[in-house]
Amino acid sequence: MRLFAVVVAGSVFWSVAVSGYAQPVEQRSGLADQQEVAVTIYNENLALVKDMRKISLASGPVALAFRDVSARMRPQTALLRSLTSPGAVRVQEQNFDFDLLTPQKLLEKYVGRQVKVVRTHAVTGEETVEAATVLSANNGVVLKIGGRIETGVPGRLVFDDVPPNLRDRPTLVMSLVNAGAARQDVELSYLTAGLSWKADYVVELGAAEDALDMSGWVTLTNTSGASYRNAKLQLVAGDVNQVAPDLTIRGRPVLMAAPAMAKAESSMAEEGLFEYHLYTLDRPTTIAENQTKQVALLSASGVAARKDMVLQGGEFYYHSAAGDLGKKLKVGVFLEFDNREDSRLGLPLPKGVVRVYKKDSAGNAQFIGEDNIDHTPKNEKIRLKLGNAFDVTADKRQTDFKRLPNVGKFGFVAESAYEIVLKNAKKEAVTVTVVEPIPGDWQMVQSSLPHTKASATTALWSVIIPAQGTSVLTFRALVRY
Repeated sequence: MRLFAVVVAGSVFWSVAVSGYAQPVEQRSGLADQQEVAVTIYNENLALVKDMRKISLASGPVALAFRDVSARMRPQTALLRSLTSPGAVRVQEQNFDFDLLTPQKLLEKYVGRQVKVVRTHAVTGEETVEAATVLSANNGVVLKIGGRIETGVPGRLVFDDVPPNLRDRPTLVMSLVNAGAARQDVELSYLTAGLSWKADYVVELGAAEDALDMSGWVTLTNTSGASYRNAKLQLVAGDVNQVAPDLTIRGRPVLMAAPAMAKAESSMAEEGLFEYHLYTLDRPTTIAENQTKQVALLSASGVAARKDMVLQGGEFYYHSAAGDLGKKLKVGVFLEFDNREDSRLGLPLPKGVVRVYKKDSAGNAQFIGEDNIDHTPKNEKIRLKLGNAFDVTADKRQTDFKRLPNVGKFGFVAESAYEIVLKNAKKEAVTVTVVEPIPGDWQMVQSSLPHTKASATTALWSVIIPAQGTSVLTFRALVRY
């Protein structure tokens, strides 16, 4: 079917006589009326929008079309109030029109109604006009013209008007009564989907691997179908409960003075809000429709850090004879630092991905690993799994296993022995933490190195491996359960 132009004849909005009286002429409010907009974005694809506009309202009944709202608004949460005359504006009914004006949508609305078909003669250029009824608008248009049915109409379709619920922009239409002044400042607040944020962190590890520099970024994504110009931006970090499928949140974030930050610097003021944390950007920013943007969150330098190498064991081989448990076992590499002021940090950190870099001998930063962190309060430890060591490996075997007679309440009693050979190909000594989860009521019968009982089911050893050398750990454990 050929493409055709859509021409709308007549006025878009009009008065309609219903039930014996004329409805008020619709009044529009667009972005030109907007004085200020504030956006508070939560972690789980949810935002609170407060749109403040200066508008003119007739006295008495008014039909107000509040244009350029979010296309993913939750209309049941919308609240309009007058800032100039509190209580003077009373909303009686509201309709959220998010069906946007397109040629296809216009055709769909005209199914069963009449349009005009305008054809142009290819030789003379003369135009002819015929009345037609739209029978279908699925996968093309089907028209009834006189006594015939036509598809693929070679011409223009002319429509008498635009249906009132078909808009060029998402619009909240409110039937209200104005008992206040003609010129008022009003605020529309509502919850919406389509706005989200996440935190990303970049860490540069120092040459000695005992300190790091850290910067944090907030990545904003707007797929809500609206733009927010020069918005006052706030972010809520925390797990806010939402009722599904009707998402509602009671209460509103309140702007308060930001506390002083020690050590680390932040372009966002942070404060406690209920059981969450609220971050307020220190300047307005525009969040454009279908845009992803990044905003600086924090920066800190000289944060004390620790590298930890861990060989993780398993409890399964304490139950039966196992023999060889593995050659060249991987040794995990972790980076730890404290979120404390005396460590040059000390800020509540929203959950996100931490990416770690280190400079090579030529001074170029190289990526060395990344990990997720959850919401991390001040004074908590942050531990990142960066990968596995290349030059440090382990061979592990079970050297003995024997069942012993059951004792008292214990139905299983066994003694087993192990040998772990740790190898280091580096030019400097390293320390590896050996973690052994041991089940049941256990007792260390013998160990070649001192161990620590880290918990009821965990034994730890700190093993120093010399440069380009080997260290051997042997131990024997009695297990009862």
